[in-house]
Amino acid sequence: MHTIDNERFGRFVAALRRERGLTQRALAGRLGVTDKAVSKWERGVSQS
Repeated sequence: MHTIDNERFGRFVAALRRERGLTQRALAGRLGVTDKAVSKWERGVSQS
């Protein structure tokens, strides 16, 4: 099983979001989560 640390996951999410020209709020809406969750992911605070 592969593991990924929170900071690496956050950088990945942020890079893809920016590449697609989305705000954190827009990405959150597409995923059915809050913009605060996306912010936590991108800051490496949480993956869930």
